[in-house]
Amino acid sequence: MPELVVTALLAPSRLSLKLLRAFMWSLVFSAALVAAAIYGCIAFTHVLCRPRRGCCGRPRRTPPACLSDPVLGEHCFLTLQSSGLRLHYVSAGRGKGPLMLFLHGFPENWFSWRYQLREFQSRFHVVAVDLRGYGSSDAPRDVDYYTIDLLMADIQDVILGLGYSKCIIVAHDWGAILAWNFSIYYPSLVERMVMVSGAPMSVYQDYAIRHIGQFFRSNYVFLFQLPWLPEKLLSMSDFQILKTTLTHHKRGIPRLSPNELEAFLYDFSQPSGLTGPLNYYRNIFRNVPLEPQELATPTLLLWGEKDIYLEQGLVGAISSRFVPGRLEAHILPDVGHWIPQSHPEEMHQYMWAFLQDLLE
Repeated sequence: MPELVVTALLAPSRLSLKLLRAFMWSLVFSAALVAAAIYGCIAFTHVLCRPRRGCCGRPRRTPPACLSDPVLGEHCFLTLQSSGLRLHYVSAGRGKGPLMLFLHGFPENWFSWRYQLREFQSRFHVVAVDLRGYGSSDAPRDVDYYTIDLLMADIQDVILGLGYSKCIIVAHDWGAILAWNFSIYYPSLVERMVMVSGAPMSVYQDYAIRHIGQFFRSNYVFLFQLPWLPEKLLSMSDFQILKTTLTHHKRGIPRLSPNELEAFLYDFSQPSGLTGPLNYYRNIFRNVPLEPQELATPTLLLWGEKDIYLEQGLVGAISSRFVPGRLEAHILPDVGHWIPQSHPEEMHQYMWAFLQDLLE
């Protein structure tokens, strides 16, 4: 068929897609402006209630002692083959079993896996990374350095750079989003997955379109589409919005000590410490709409019944995409979003049972 005829036949579809994208972005930025107004009021209220803290975040000059706890493992750096960037990671148990790779979420870093590093280093080589843009890892400022494709290449480079051909991935929140995608495009590198409080992007997209309540739970995603303003609002009154997120008595991490809180705030308080993490969100709508994808990697999925950011219905939506028999899903009663830190004992019990056959 002549090229001109093909182009003419495809023109209506291409135009429809462009119009759909334009409409989507108009909605996204409208929602971003509304979210900015709401979070702006919250941030300024914190400033008024705590005037001595001022409008800026206080840079931390010394990392808290818990970040250098030798029980958690050795601090190392790996230069990635694809990008040349250096990623920081904490490693323990090398030579004791398969690679167990931990991928954190936002607003966290490698330290969010402290309980799991202690628990599993006796039978696995446990590695918790600071993802690109976080902590001591390299943090390019441009948003184009944080696409899903580049972030998945980082995971591939870590696995291969550590000398392994496959691994067990344990991931939470944004780490889970990356891990779901990684298991689809690099299935040979993933033996098992433990996914906590995070859905595949295509599942989240389809579910949120049909359940408007999920959009309200994820309102911060729209704020983060804007340049520079989210960094400013999150840092006001010495990062009070982040402090509230992590320590709230109902929605935060139970029993999080001041020292442990500082383990997260230390990184975000450094120059441009929030820009890299927020750039993950600024790329989240880049590939919308997404096609449904079948999930086949053997996976343990843990979800909190009282997760305020993600609805329980997403568990059923995830299950519907799985090859039968490959998913083991559990909704933990009276548990929120931060399962690896709030309920590590329950998480560990499920993990040991799920991985037992690999150790026999």
